[in-house]
Amino acid sequence: MKKILGIGNALEDVLVQLENDAILSELGISKGSMQLIDADKRAQIFNRISGMQLQFASGGSASNTLLALAKLGVEAGFIGKIGNDEYAELYFNAIKEAGVTPYLYKEEAPSGTAITFISPEGERTFGTYLGAASNLVADELQEALFRSHAYFYIEGYLVQNYQLIETAVKMAKAQGCLISLDLASYNVVEENRAFLFRLIEEYVDIVFANEEEAKALTGKDARKSVLLLASKVQIAVVKMGSQGSLVMQGDTLVHVPAIEVRMVDSTAAGDFYAAGFFYGLMHQLNLEQCGKIGTILASNVIQVVGTRLPESTWKRIRSDVKAIQQNEEYKLLF
Repeated sequence: MKKILGIGNALEDVLVQLENDAILSELGISKGSMQLIDADKRAQIFNRISGMQLQFASGGSASNTLLALAKLGVEAGFIGKIGNDEYAELYFNAIKEAGVTPYLYKEEAPSGTAITFISPEGERTFGTYLGAASNLVADELQEALFRSHAYFYIEGYLVQNYQLIETAVKMAKAQGCLISLDLASYNVVEENRAFLFRLIEEYVDIVFANEEEAKALTGKDARKSVLLLASKVQIAVVKMGSQGSLVMQGDTLVHVPAIEVRMVDSTAAGDFYAAGFFYGLMHQLNLEQCGKIGTILASNVIQVVGTRLPESTWKRIRSDVKAIQQNEEYKLLF
């Protein structure tokens, strides 16, 4: 089977469920955004949420996708950097236990943490302290890492490190990888628009975006964005939440409906969608089937807090995926 390698910020997620959004205004964090914070801001936030119920999970956009793929039986590897603390140990053990091959560099620094505020309706807001995760540099990459992988997946949160990303995509291309980019967050897109456009035009084969991210990049609505992006890459995907997703390759445009479920936490919805979509691609399924599998994974992860699904849920997901592969009727039980 084809293998996938990803690169991203190695982060331990700290999840906080909110009764209302007042704390976001108090802390000066825009709802729905990913805001980078420094050590002082992290200390302020941890002080504010002390006493609240917290949950911990391995995180980072790319690693979420790769862990989900591993649960579907795909060979996946992850490149990142961790520190030397309890968060690093938690992170390393979690991804290894999930079946992802860790290519993790280490240094004497605090590990990255993503404090994830979950609003009552399920919207998530991130205060992200990158720590050691942000110290991965181009000189540490080795072309041998990319050998034998069919796909190379980049999380958009990492694109602020231009030299690292350009070095990585050049190495991946030299080894014959298809390059995939997830735009990750609208504010990251706004701050790095010119670089992202150049990266997409020169290197990217598959691009994932939600409609806010797509609009931040193109200035257009979801449909016009997917048309524009599909003119520059092999496959373009624009996710529209409850309105489903648009998938385009060449002149073929497919709308994949969403699955109606009660959303508890939108964390990793896009990451899990990408995992399902990749699974379909790796098994040579058509665009609609790829989008359906992505939608199934996304619809399951938004029903729990964080990204951990019980094995009983994964068993049902794998059954639904197999039915789509075999073009059989399948029933989703929620």
